[in-house]
Parts: sequence; structure tokens; C-alpha cells
Amino acid sequence: MLSSQGQAESGMRFGEESTVRPTLSQADAEKLGTKALIERGRQLFVAKFTVGDGAGRPGATGAIVPTRAANSDLPPFFRTAGADSNACRGCHNDPVPGGAGDFVSNAFVSEGFSDADFDTVDPQFSNERGTPALNGAGLVELLAREMTHELRAQRRRAAADARATGKSVAVDLTSKGISFGRLVIEADGYMDVSGLDGVDQDLLIRPFSQKGVFTSIRQFTINALNAHHGMQAVERFGERYTGTSDFDADGVANELDAGDLTALVAFQATLPAPAQVRPESADNAALADEGRKLFDRVGCAACHVPALPLESATFTEPSPFNPAGNLRAADVIEPVRFQLDVSGLARDKHGRVLVPVYSDLKRHVIADGERPHFANELLSQRFVNRDEFLTARLWGAGSTAPYGHRGDLTTLREAIVNHGGGGGASRRAFEALGETEQRKIVGFLQTLRIVE
Repeated sequence: MLSSQGQAESGMRFGEESTVRPTLSQADAEKLGTKALIERGRQLFVAKFTVGDGAGRPGATGAIVPTRAANSDLPPFFRTAGADSNACRGCHNDPVPGGAGDFVSNAFVSEGFSDADFDTVDPQFSNERGTPALNGAGLVELLAREMTHELRAQRRRAAADARATGKSVAVDLTSKGISFGRLVIEADGYMDVSGLDGVDQDLLIRPFSQKGVFTSIRQFTINALNAHHGMQAVERFGERYTGTSDFDADGVANELDAGDLTALVAFQATLPAPAQVRPESADNAALADEGRKLFDRVGCAACHVPALPLESATFTEPSPFNPAGNLRAADVIEPVRFQLDVSGLARDKHGRVLVPVYSDLKRHVIADGERPHFANELLSQRFVNRDEFLTARLWGAGSTAPYGHRGDLTTLREAIVNHGGGGGASRRAFEALGETEQRKIVGFLQTLRIVE
């Protein structure tokens, strides 16, 4: 059991230097009330993992797929290939645990599947990434789940029509007002996916990481625990998939059980959503309102959609879309359920919660020859093109400097003027404004904050 500082309390021998033992099984997690489960997750999030917990991974890489380390000469903690951090809070800390991090907390990530041994910051071996804020992550995951359900339902209906009519059927895929292109299905079931836009061929919305390649908070967390801390989840690195309880060969077996991951998900999923903090001055509040209108007028809101409607705020864990190597719905008798707090959010005329995420949860090309900055990575990630990124969620923009996927842009203005590709028209419209109007847009974005 942990204290608020992540130090050992009752349940351990006095003087023990282990912060998270004993582990929590999924069965025990299901017996905890929501409040206790979230508290266990918070304790794990702020805990500084030790070798007694299993921190470090001398025999394994940080790859998503369990992979043996080829280079045993690397030190236990290494700034490039990792492990590179002691606690989740070590990077996600600004302005609160679960928030963002500045340039000093950047991570170096490989393509992710198995190639994860590197001892250089040269961009041909890794992509350098800034720390994203996790606030509102539960609402984001629920939006992605609903969008996936809707897109796949459209595909099923089109396939049924094609079979029934014996003719090809074209379907324009949309969810929550966002277009994801066109799918053509032949009578024999063949699908032409060349018209898809901003989504993978499986129509699964993956809302996490700057590239939009991770399905759920759980998947993201398991990856990060291994890569950054050398803390390995039993559900991916345990005997079921690797044949051993100590895959990373650090002398600690079964480092984090399924209940620990469920608790970490519960903590992150219930982090309060960012909100607009209106200026106290009436004059500045009016300027922020004008900035919001200008934000729409120059076209920023076409991708940074101010709000997406959510049908249900009931979060279930595990996700129905988790891939193998993560706890799945079939692995549990009944998912853990809890309600996300949406009391401060508006609703539309249908009663749906309007989540002010300022994103369309879709990938876009955001670099070109005129503005190449956002194509500065050399490695693709999960087969996503180098110049293509998930639309950044701006709902905490006033609290999450620096900006860009590398965290190398110190101001919002820099982030705006470096947009190319699909963001080029909006950027040109912003640049055509006078300085006063540009400042109104920046000032409006500064009011979107993570509330402390």
C-alpha cells in the first residue's frame, strides 16, 4: 500500500524499498469500489518504481511486442531507449499529476513493434516526442469507441446491401459530424479502402499518441510502463504470451497484475476534462469571445472541432476494442464500470454530452514543402506516414506548452504558423489577419486550461 508520496505504508515490512507490492489482481480490482480503485491508480501513477518493484528491464527492450534485448551493455536507465523514468508523474506532471511535460521530459520512441534498441538520439533511429496531457482521457476513449461502433455499423449495412443487390455499394463514412472518406464494397465482399481518410482500414479510431496509433488508455499505459520504467504487465509479458513470469530477467516476477492496470486506467480516465477559464476582466473576456469567432472564421475549427457529442459517459474497462496482449472483454466475467463526471459540460438538443475536445480524432497531413516542420520525423509509426498526425486536442492548450509533437515550439503562434498540408489554408488565413486579431485567437486558446 502506498502513501500520497508513493512510499511504503502498511502491508509491507518496515524499511522495505518497494512501492507497489503486493500487486492487485483483476478479481480484487473488481471488488473495490470506484473511489478505492481510482485511489490505487493514483498511487501507482505517482509512485517512484524501484528495483524491488521490478523497475528496469535488462533482458528486454521497450518494444510493444515482448522482445529480448540484443544489447546487454546498456546501463539500467538510459535516456534514449530507456528505461528513462522512475514514475508516470515524472513526465506527466504539469500543472497536475496526469498533465503534460516540457521539453526536458521528451521521450525517444522507435517504430514500436520490436525494433527498440538504440543508443543515440539520431532521428534515423527514433522519433523524439513531447509528453501529452492525459486530462479528459476517459471521455476521449469513449468518443473513440462510439465513433468506431458507428463507422463499423455503416460498413456492415453497406456490405449487407451489396450482398442483397449483387452490386457494389459506396458508403460515405461519417461519425459525430466527421467525415472519414468513402468505402466501396463489392457483392463478393471485396472492399476498396483507397477512399478512406484519416482512419485505418479496420475503421478503429485510435485516439492516443500524436500519431493516433493506440486504441485505449490501457494499451497506451502498458506500452509506457515497459518502455519508460521497465515495469511489465503480466497480461502481455507474463507466462501466457512469453512462457515466463520474468521476461525482462530482472529478478522480479509478475511485476504488475491486471488489477493494477485497471486501477491506473481508472485514475487516468477520471482525470477532469480541461475547461475554458474565462478572464476576470470583462474586456479580456470579450476579446476571448472574439478570438473564438476568429478561430472558426479562419478555419481552425474544421479539424480542431470545438465539441464532439457523447452518447454515454459510462466507462467500462477493459475496452471492447483492446488488441491481444491487453486485458480484453472476453477475459473478464463483467467489466468494471464507473461514471465519468460530465456535470460541467453542455448538452445538445438530444441530451448528448458535448465534449469540448477541440479535435476531430482524425489523422491529417500537416506538413508540406512550404511548411515542413511537422514532417521532421524520419521513422513511420505503425505505418502512419511521417507527415500525418492526429489532430491535437486543444482543450488544454493554455496549460500544455511547449507545442508540437516534439515539444520544440514555445508558443501557440509558432505552432499555428508551422501548419502545412491540410492545415495550410487555415494558417494562411491566420497570417492574413492583423496582429491584433492574431492575438485574439492566441488569447482565446490560452483560456483553454487544465484546471488545478
